[in-house]
Amino acid sequence: MSSLQRCLAIGLRPKRYPAEFGRGSPYQPVIETLGNYPQKRFYNVAKLGGTKYDILPYSIRVFFESSVRNCDGLLVKETDAMNILDWKTKQNNVEVPFCPARVVLQDFTGIPAMVDFAAMREAVRNAGGDPAKVNPACPTDLTVDHSLQIDFSKCAIQNAPNPGGGDTQKAAAKLSPLRAAPRKPPCRGQMGCKGPCGAADPGRNSGQFSAQIENMPILCPFHLQPVPEPETVLRNQEMEFGRNKERLQFFKWSSKVFKTVSIIPPETGMAHQVNLEYLSRVVFEVKDFLYPDSVVGTDSHTTMVNGLGILGWGVGGIETEAVMLGMPLTLTLPEVVGCELTGTASLLATSIDIVLGITKQLRQADVTGKLVEFFGTGVAQLSVADRTTIANMCPEYGAILSFFPVDNVTLKHLKHTGFDKAKLEVMEAYLKAVKLFRNDESSSTEPEYSQIVQINLSSIVPCVSGPKRSQDRVAVNNMKSDFQACLNEKSGVKGFQIAVEKQNDIVPVQYEGNEYKLSHGCIVIAAVISCTNNCNPSVMLAAGLLAKKAVEAGLVVKPYIRTSLSPGSGMVTHYLSSSGVLPYLNKLGFEVVGYGCSTCVGNTAPLPEAIRNAIKQGDIIACGILSGTKNFEGRLCDCVRANYLASPPLVVAYAIAGTVRIDFETEPLGTGFNGKSVYLRDIWPTRRELHEVEEECVISSMFKELKEKMEKGNKRWNSLEAPLSTLFPWDLKSTYIRCPSFFDKLAKEPAPVQAIENAHVLLYLGDSVTTDHISPAGSIARSSAAAKYLTNRGLTPREFNSYGARRGNDAVMTRGTFANIKLLNKFIGKPAPKTIHFPSGQTLDVFEAAELYQKEGIPVIILAGKKYGLGSSRDWAAKGPFLLGVKAVLAESFEKAHRSQLIGIGIAPLQFLPGENPSTLNLTGKEQFSILFPQELSPRMTLDIKTSTGKVFSTIALFENDVEIALYKYGGSLNFVARRFLQ
Repeated sequence: MSSLQRCLAIGLRPKRYPAEFGRGSPYQPVIETLGNYPQKRFYNVAKLGGTKYDILPYSIRVFFESSVRNCDGLLVKETDAMNILDWKTKQNNVEVPFCPARVVLQDFTGIPAMVDFAAMREAVRNAGGDPAKVNPACPTDLTVDHSLQIDFSKCAIQNAPNPGGGDTQKAAAKLSPLRAAPRKPPCRGQMGCKGPCGAADPGRNSGQFSAQIENMPILCPFHLQPVPEPETVLRNQEMEFGRNKERLQFFKWSSKVFKTVSIIPPETGMAHQVNLEYLSRVVFEVKDFLYPDSVVGTDSHTTMVNGLGILGWGVGGIETEAVMLGMPLTLTLPEVVGCELTGTASLLATSIDIVLGITKQLRQADVTGKLVEFFGTGVAQLSVADRTTIANMCPEYGAILSFFPVDNVTLKHLKHTGFDKAKLEVMEAYLKAVKLFRNDESSSTEPEYSQIVQINLSSIVPCVSGPKRSQDRVAVNNMKSDFQACLNEKSGVKGFQIAVEKQNDIVPVQYEGNEYKLSHGCIVIAAVISCTNNCNPSVMLAAGLLAKKAVEAGLVVKPYIRTSLSPGSGMVTHYLSSSGVLPYLNKLGFEVVGYGCSTCVGNTAPLPEAIRNAIKQGDIIACGILSGTKNFEGRLCDCVRANYLASPPLVVAYAIAGTVRIDFETEPLGTGFNGKSVYLRDIWPTRRELHEVEEECVISSMFKELKEKMEKGNKRWNSLEAPLSTLFPWDLKSTYIRCPSFFDKLAKEPAPVQAIENAHVLLYLGDSVTTDHISPAGSIARSSAAAKYLTNRGLTPREFNSYGARRGNDAVMTRGTFANIKLLNKFIGKPAPKTIHFPSGQTLDVFEAAELYQKEGIPVIILAGKKYGLGSSRDWAAKGPFLLGVKAVLAESFEKAHRSQLIGIGIAPLQFLPGENPSTLNLTGKEQFSILFPQELSPRMTLDIKTSTGKVFSTIALFENDVEIALYKYGGSLNFVARRFLQ
């Protein structure tokens, strides 16, 4: 029986509740009770493998346990479990299934998943099936965290247009009666309040600026209520709920009608942050049955939880939807790279420096598509916060995940963060029973790894990353010279090619009544944001302490710099406030603007018009610096061409300096009181200072407060109305939620695979095309195809919102596919979201050209170079091209995750033979291409392509296994899964 037949044979796979575990399973004999806890049961997989199990990497042991527990003889067979047990000899040679314990979605990718489920219900009903059966079979949590935009910030609170344009101050006034908060509101009587909010102390050593600091906005440290005038947060939150009402109502409907779906409302935190702090169990316990926590998510930084000993990684929305419906993920049994950490990091190096140092070395070690597992004496020196920070950057060095096994440090962390003591004891006993607990002191048998990479932490020095790619690290002491080299280099992955005589140009600009001078390297955006850093108290406190010392020394940040502080959760704001450093961050412009992804995903307010004009007038290479994980060119703002990643304290330091062209060792940050030069070393906090503040402020009560906040929700969310119908009542006038066309031709049996005949090339792309170039993201440009669509439906530019907010509307998303301003199509010869429609010879927007091809019945393909689909895994990077009519992508190589997504939507990934590419084959892209598929496809088979010029060449069809072939034949996983409801 084939994989496809096995999948169809079982029909709908029921939810596996623990009471059913072992029923009919060949592994029932190894179900045991847990030592001193006779009511607890588990699969004692350690007894199945003997010495084979003992030498398995810890991450592979989790795979093995899952295969044993889910073995049903159909989707998961005994041979699958034995293949995993024989990992040492079977790695890279066999496909294995994996059934994660749960799924995590963030709203940008979660809303299309929920919309697809709603559309699937509609299609199943229309085809004669029962729509109520369309429900996730796997527990699913969706965090609404990507809709926040910085309409208001400290330097633009009075009259700042949003990314779509318009007067947001008036818009906010229309949306909410909260136009101005009372100066010092009293406490609202929350349980546990220990004093009036107005009495909060701004800091222990306020210095001579205490009078100014005292009146700055802070939060009550006991229940996180804003104290004086929280204009920025309130206005951003009101705008968020107002512009996203339709989406939020749809989410609430989803939480009511889809079983096992829970929604974490806005203003709570980021998906992977909430996943770490609130959703993670480490060990699942359902009806007294124990098994390891594991998770897949639509956010690429789901890998963060691996720092807590939880196996998890990001997959595409398409694969996630299949998992939600009870299908296992299928992957090649991966290699596991053992990363041995030794030595001790420099006192000045933060966890971000460690992350970027490890990122560079692991990328050089080529861990793409592999698992990384950390061990060695250096691991014990890393806190869980450090580990999760390292694991969070996993996508940047290409590994599937980076795993830190549970050890005493993990248990200590869980204890300090309020984890239930009884559950903690059960967890420890279970993990030790199945040998998933790492104890370097008593371990007699070490796991064996595919290879070992050694990293000496003492070799890591403070660094930043950029100006265009996350993997391009620059030592801070080399920053000035490296930026100078970037000005000299030809345009490319690092260079800007600025003529020597223009490299010292200065453009004067008037702003708020003062004159400033802009030059190459000037900082115009500085954002301390969520993502990598905010799970680690030490780096955030370092930023706060540095700000405190800077203010006390008399340093300031120039007012035109767009500064912001977007914490990953209320916990971060809590400890920044209670430690007394938040007012000093505010004083420098780093005011809390809200909770959720903001600058990191391109949701930032435009720069002041005078600054934009000056940058464009002088062709200035302006810089953004942020404590995030992404810095692709053009991501933050179209006029900010150099973007650097840095630790939070360095973001603050560079903002004070106002430029990246500075040598911190020899040049001062600025001039303080009495004209005294202040150097970075004068205000950099010591590790001892950080440790004292962290011990005093980062306590278990913070985690308790966060959990209570998430469980109670918020008034806006709680009062939001939503329908209760089994089928979603689609509003045909809605520009946010639209029933997609993926299931328009749903039938019980698929049509045979069709040849691709006389296809034109829609786009001819080069190397390293990222999902940022492909997938719609950020604000909607006024001249774009998506803007024309929205304008035709009566919307004004200020109502456009972002692509992320409109991911539930396929018409907007299709028009935003390949709409990135930095897209370099070789047909055009310069960055622009344009292409050529060859039958007419017209240069058009990509969507307009694709629309013409579809009307003419002409299929299209994409030509690309190496590493097509780099970056975050995004479902619309595959869905968008599919709806544009793309039938195949022909590239020199693919990013693994994106290749899977193309197959999952029904697009064929074809790879040139080694050593061949369009240039060596003398392809111009103007030819027409014909691709004939045989009746029986096989993994990695060779296909011939014939062009209209008569040239014939061979390619490799990158289907890795029978399941991928089955999904492609069925038109992708969505149609495959939908047909299961009609069996």
